[in-house]
Amino acid sequence: MHAWLPRGLARILPATAIGFAAISSFTYAVDLTVLAVGFDVLELPYPVAVTVGYLVAFTLAFVLNRWLNFQSHGPVAGQTGRYVLTVVANYVLFILLLSSTLEAVGVHFLAARLVAGACEAVFMYLMMRIVVFRQKRYA
Repeated sequence: MHAWLPRGLARILPATAIGFAAISSFTYAVDLTVLAVGFDVLELPYPVAVTVGYLVAFTLAFVLNRWLNFQSHGPVAGQTGRYVLTVVANYVLFILLLSSTLEAVGVHFLAARLVAGACEAVFMYLMMRIVVFRQKRYA
């Protein structure tokens, strides 16, 4: 897909950003589906339903990004540790604080999750590229 971009855009937008967007779109749909089932069908408290959806989606996202997008062959233990720290920070900042605050002030629960998701996307891509799946550069 990256090859189909206009030349100027392709120069500033890394191929991994396109892959991340595709994988994130899929895992985000999984997240929202689990949230909707948990909150509307199972009647779980909102923070619990969000957490379950989040855990399922981010586990899947790690596996797919490592394997398909970043094609990383680095030590999985170190990457997993950095990913867990990134996910915890993301969870606290965007899921618990932003999403729950929006829902508490009357924003529909799915709309609250969509706003938080937009913020998450930027944060998570940057962290995965720079921290989790960082490439060692040799001089």
